[in-house]
Amino acid sequence: MPKVTVQPSGHVFEVQEGETVLSAALRQNIMLPYGCKNGACGSCKGGIVSGAVDYGHYHARVLTENERARGKALFCQAKPLGDLVIECRTIGAAKDIAVRMMPCRVQKLERVADDVMIVQLKLPSNERLQFLAGQYIDFLLKGGERRSFSMANAPHTDALVELHIRRVAGGSFTDHVFTKMKEREILRLEGPLGSFFLREDSARPIVFVASGTGFAPIKSIIETAFHKNVTRPMVLYWGCRRPKDLYLNPLPQKWAREHAHFRYIPVVSEARPEDAWSGRAGFVHRAVMEDFPDLSQHQVYACGVPVMVDSARRDFTTLCGLPEDEFYADSFTTQADLAADELR
Repeated sequence: MPKVTVQPSGHVFEVQEGETVLSAALRQNIMLPYGCKNGACGSCKGGIVSGAVDYGHYHARVLTENERARGKALFCQAKPLGDLVIECRTIGAAKDIAVRMMPCRVQKLERVADDVMIVQLKLPSNERLQFLAGQYIDFLLKGGERRSFSMANAPHTDALVELHIRRVAGGSFTDHVFTKMKEREILRLEGPLGSFFLREDSARPIVFVASGTGFAPIKSIIETAFHKNVTRPMVLYWGCRRPKDLYLNPLPQKWAREHAHFRYIPVVSEARPEDAWSGRAGFVHRAVMEDFPDLSQHQVYACGVPVMVDSARRDFTTLCGLPEDEFYADSFTTQADLAADELR
């Protein structure tokens, strides 16, 4: 079996036939960064130092020809063609948290916007889902399908699992959530998953960028930071189309009143005259660039639709000096995105 050596950590693991680098690493409790696992978000991107891979199927906007020529690959898709040396960060914080499958019961449904439902889930008695703020769970559906949703509650408030679910046009599962789901319905989930969580070993000021329900995991991270008395300067930019889409707007306003080191800037891209919106307008990542033309000393956590995450990654690193390894993201790809996007 091919062996993969990870630099700079020195971890070594074996890869079974047909297995991706990421799957093999996670199976052997070596935590590499990842998000969607389907070649659509770029969180697992790393360097190939030596050896060759089958690059697999991936989205061309996430791994460009130039990046591939420079030795980059998406480890959720790449399969070794022999022994391999890769350059990639390993993550110690999540390695001791077991990924589990368990049933859950819908405890409460709360429609907070035209297309956003807050769903609270109850786990079996005496069960708790241990996770890091920012991680997500998968619902295991009939036919082997999965749907991923980030947890919005902080780990220290784990009596219920809170999800913010946006209705997707033509989405069978989200249509079910909005039209047929009832309290006490039983579902199966797997989690926690993902490597989108606060890096607590840094002292850098933090910029959070959310679009739509990308607010959910960032809410979890910020509430956890407050709980742990993290005093690094933090600013949240939350972008939506219209003011009514800022479905929990009073909450970050409250955080800003209560915590001197935290600021909140809502950004609206398609305000109408009847909205009487007097706040920031335009694309949310552009608002960040206006306020932070130099991000070289910051950390950025971005979550939401792929176009926002991709634009923020590109512009922050190329135009604002943000180090590539200080950009952490969770890109909310839908099944429609995967079907419509170009695959290589």
